[in-house]
Amino acid sequence: MLRLVIRRLALAVPLVFVVSFITFGLVALTPGDPAVDLLGTSASRAADAALDRQLGFNRSIWVQYWHWLEKAVHGNFGVSLLNQQAVTTQLNQRLPVTLALVIGATLVAAVGGIALGTLSATHGVRVGRTTDAFAMLGFAIPTFWLGIVLVDIFAVKLPLLPATGWVPLSQSAWGWLKSLVLPVVTLGAGGITAVTKQTRDAMRETLTREYVYALRADGVAEWRIVYVHALRNAAIPILTLLGTIFVGLLGGSVIVEQVFTLPGLGSLAVTATQAHDLPVIEGIAVYFALGVVVVNLAVDLLYGWLNPKARVS
Repeated sequence: MLRLVIRRLALAVPLVFVVSFITFGLVALTPGDPAVDLLGTSASRAADAALDRQLGFNRSIWVQYWHWLEKAVHGNFGVSLLNQQAVTTQLNQRLPVTLALVIGATLVAAVGGIALGTLSATHGVRVGRTTDAFAMLGFAIPTFWLGIVLVDIFAVKLPLLPATGWVPLSQSAWGWLKSLVLPVVTLGAGGITAVTKQTRDAMRETLTREYVYALRADGVAEWRIVYVHALRNAAIPILTLLGTIFVGLLGGSVIVEQVFTLPGLGSLAVTATQAHDLPVIEGIAVYFALGVVVVNLAVDLLYGWLNPKARVS
């Protein structure tokens, strides 16, 4: 298992490097001038050129990236061009919001999808088709539209939950939970469908294995066979899918944070992109890449727990 962890961490280094370089290049090649965004359209060309020289934007992309990389390897992502605040300070302040949103949405997709998939695999054809039809709604409904509908129902017509905004956990646990419900359900609804289908297929295949028939012959309770033995053996493909869903939800959080006005990394990415704030965009890309690395490592460790053969691979 230790060899597996070391190998995964070694692969993470080039991944983060490639992501940061591609992001830097794409943002640098995007039409627009950060100096114009900062000084306004009324500033003279001489003033724009002077600010470009001060910020280093008159240099080649390679030189700019190398100077950024020299600081980044020491944990210094520079300062925001928009407000002159340290990038790491801004990202660390907003990271808990995005993590709470994405982790919560992943849990919604996992719990809802596994429950519906198991129900579909263990009950009759009619129940299975009904469950599949319900789960397919996650594919058909756009995320932003679902968010608007949920706000209309639970924040306007039934004023049970806040429509927008964020309450820190340190301020109020109940307020924090209420501010998360609608965004988490909105973001996680689409994942329920994929987890449902994966769970149903894996459970159907697992329940036809010989050890299941042996357990039934020994008089083991059906619920124990399904939820203790079969579900654990069917969990590996489900874990793979959940890791993929988590990564996808990082991108989806950008839309949801905009809809519900959450101060997370997604909304910061939108603001930084509009202002050509390269240091902030680079920092967000690195944080997202590190998130992917951590999730993949967690999935590998869970593999080892569920399947001892994976510990020596």
